[in-house]
Amino acid sequence: MGKLFKNFNKKEICIVIVCVAMIVFQVWLDLKLPDYMSAITRLIQTEGSAMKDILEQGFYMLLCALGSLASAIGVGYLASLLSASFSRTLRKKIFNKVEDFGMAEIKKFSTSSLITRTTNDVTQIEMLISMGLQMMIKAPIMAVWAVMKIINKSIEWSMLTGAGVVILLVTVGTLMVIVLPRFERVQKLIDRINGVTRENLTGIRVIRAFNAEKYQSERFEEVNENLTNTQLFNQRCFSVMNPIMNFVMHFLTLGIYFIGAMLIVKAGMVQKINLFSNMVVFSSYGMQVIMSFLMLAMIFMMWPRAQVSARRINEVLEEKIDIKDGNFDGKTKEEGTVVFKNVSFKYPDADEYLLKDISFEVKKGETIAFIGSTGSGKSTLINLVPRFYDVTDGEILVDGINVKEYKQEALHNKIGYVPQKAVMFTGSVKENVSYGDNGKKKPSLEQVKKAIDVAQGTDFVMKMEDSYDSHIARGGTNISGGQKQRLAIARAIARNPEIYIFDDSFSALDYKTDALLRKELKKYTKDATNLIVAQRIGTIMHADKIVVLDKGECVGIGTHKELLKSCDVYKEIALSQLSKEELENA
Repeated sequence: MGKLFKNFNKKEICIVIVCVAMIVFQVWLDLKLPDYMSAITRLIQTEGSAMKDILEQGFYMLLCALGSLASAIGVGYLASLLSASFSRTLRKKIFNKVEDFGMAEIKKFSTSSLITRTTNDVTQIEMLISMGLQMMIKAPIMAVWAVMKIINKSIEWSMLTGAGVVILLVTVGTLMVIVLPRFERVQKLIDRINGVTRENLTGIRVIRAFNAEKYQSERFEEVNENLTNTQLFNQRCFSVMNPIMNFVMHFLTLGIYFIGAMLIVKAGMVQKINLFSNMVVFSSYGMQVIMSFLMLAMIFMMWPRAQVSARRINEVLEEKIDIKDGNFDGKTKEEGTVVFKNVSFKYPDADEYLLKDISFEVKKGETIAFIGSTGSGKSTLINLVPRFYDVTDGEILVDGINVKEYKQEALHNKIGYVPQKAVMFTGSVKENVSYGDNGKKKPSLEQVKKAIDVAQGTDFVMKMEDSYDSHIARGGTNISGGQKQRLAIARAIARNPEIYIFDDSFSALDYKTDALLRKELKKYTKDATNLIVAQRIGTIMHADKIVVLDKGECVGIGTHKELLKSCDVYKEIALSQLSKEELENA
């Protein structure tokens, strides 16, 4: 928890200092009240006391009460301001940290867990600050101060109060030991609920098509039941607190008056007045001590879960990022060249290499394609160029510079990337195509239109209600798979990059649209370098170079005709898609 609070900025630290000062002032006022009460008690029991003196002490009591109220309101306001400000800062830091994560870090935490840590876990910290700041500071100050005031009043009353405090400490300590591990489980179960719910929403069509609603409902019910039972157990444990607190408070009050009555009976007339006054004061101070521990108990109810949340947030903020920025700003003499030198790659948690000793070179204006069976490492290979992963062995050069030396922003400005699964963002068609920052001027509407036209998307965009201003739902759920792919291709074209990366980006297109798009794309990107992953031979047969992958190894590099003669793997793939006559006439 302490590590997390290091994220306080100067303004927030100043608010904490002001809160502490106001709380100390409030405690001082609260502890002055019994003194005035004691004075009033003595005045009432002393013959010849003037009403004026009694009212004066009452007036001071009223001032103390109003001052304490004003301080409490001020602290409440500042605590709310502090918690809202800190949670905003914390969410921003988590979001920015996750933005810097590579694919390995994302997989380590899982998407649903990162969402929970950014929302629910931050909310737990916010609640602790807003509700607990006053109590965390006020309770120990008041407890120590009150004990110091009553420690010399009476050994009997002091021992009684000490016994009450011990009971409360034992109760709170026992609950902490029992409940703390279960709060960690609660947060993990919330992760799982988020995961199941997210999966259910994204896969709703498949779930309905396969009549799997009952299965999904049972999955959710299992996780939900586990969370409910864990929460019930925690709440039942904490439900013990209130009756024990009430018992200690009432027992202490009764005990103080019982002991006081016994002492007064044995005392002389003068001592009786002092003992009665001390009993009233001790009763008030004793209640202050118990109330302090009651506040601490309330903190202990929030603290375990907040502590678990703080640790989970720290795990994200302290996660070491494997892919670190270089210092090169991207200004090179070469343009559009990509070189793989003996590149091998394996995932961080894997034992075997996925790619082994891959070498090739592609120059500006050339098109290089990658083909192979499923799982041969095609997508992984081209994802090494924008540094979604870093190579394990060897090196990749873009424009003659190792990609690890680039600032990631500079490297990505050279690339137009179209992922295997087309991603659409909430917004208009125009906003999706002109998405991002390429280090140049934002694409104009005319450039957006041209990019969509090259991607063969003009027809369907113009049929939409508001054409280029038409709304695209999150994930592109209101358009088809082929339309999403064409808009994703248009987004890459609108960047006007040096290097295009197409990761099986034509799979959802019909053959006619595929052929037209590739024809227009070739003309539009004639001065750019193209890296294409594809399953269709027809998509890549006219590439300048084709790299054939099999089980992570390069088994052939050449043109379509060269590979038909020299590479059995390529020939087998080609013959599975096209006839011998079609291949010979291609």
